Amino acid sequence: MSGKTRSFLPDQHRQDIQQLTFAERIQLGAENAIRCMGVTAHDRVFIITDYARESIACHVAMAALDRHADVTVRFLEHYSQRPLTVFSDDIRNDLIQARPTVTYYIAIAQPGEIAFRIPLLPFLAQELKVRHGHMVGIDEAVMVDGMCADYDEVFSLTNQVYDLVRHAQTIHVTSAKGSDVTATFHKDWKWIPCHGRYHEQGKWGNLPEGEVFTAPATVDGVLVCDVLGDYFSEKYGVLEQPVVFTLKNGYISEISSQNEALAKELHDYLFSVPNGHRAGEFAVGTLASLKKLVGNLLQDEKMPGLHVAFGNPYSHFTGADWDATIHVDVIPSCCTIEVDGHIIMRNGEFTI
Repeated sequence: MSGKTRSFLPDQHRQDIQQLTFAERIQLGAENAIRCMGVTAHDRVFIITDYARESIACHVAMAALDRHADVTVRFLEHYSQRPLTVFSDDIRNDLIQARPTVTYYIAIAQPGEIAFRIPLLPFLAQELKVRHGHMVGIDEAVMVDGMCADYDEVFSLTNQVYDLVRHAQTIHVTSAKGSDVTATFHKDWKWIPCHGRYHEQGKWGNLPEGEVFTAPATVDGVLVCDVLGDYFSEKYGVLEQPVVFTLKNGYISEISSQNEALAKELHDYLFSVPNGHRAGEFAVGTLASLKKLVGNLLQDEKMPGLHVAFGNPYSHFTGADWDATIHVDVIPSCCTIEVDGHIIMRNGEFTI
């Protein structure tokens, strides 16, 4: 592959991506995944994938091999029948024996598998201290879109937004479709800048990258959402009928939609475990090259605007003092964001 593939340098990101062939954009996305983790010939790369995303995993593996890294690929289906709901000793031991310095998770999401992925992340980042690229739900459409962004620009904008929100007391968000929520924040819980540059051991991010998030203290108001996370993303894509969440003191009090079956499915899932209906994440997307929702949560949550997740607050990273075994993101569109009285975004466009 090394002799046939075309190498893309960072300054070439400024050219019109649409001028590249589909295959070249796939390659660029894979090379960006490698650059985000700073992979070199000194790294041992461990890729966790599944049958559905084997092709993408192979592109990332070949991009790592082109940098002369050592690469190991393992399939989720080799460990157990899907969905995997437990972080098993078999997977844990394979990771320990491989002694990776960089890991990737390149697979689709299935119902209940968040229970497997939640303990996996702190194990990778805090125990093994790898640099980790989390690519749950990745597909070729995202590889040729969000993964082809200029990640120097993502790094710069994300850190700008982080500086604006990291000490926020109150953030008020409205949207063209009727969202109107106010969040407050705990002074001891951390905001995390997900800027796409993870060159230090123990750092990780979702790819494609571009967001700043924390666990909120409270969220009150109404969210009118067009995309949902976890397995709902692949199942429903961009929603034909938005879902409306009413929140009080950080908890869902009502879920409604013209799609009553979906509203019930969401209610049953979010209320199935303790704290599943509690707002565990409050985030601002910073991947400014994105222009529209595509129905894939992995990319859509990076769209400039707000997303909120119910359930797990990633306490290992945010410092939140509670937990949950599910995590479902919800995304309103075309947001206006006001941080302590200062507007940083109007109708989906940053004003900073």
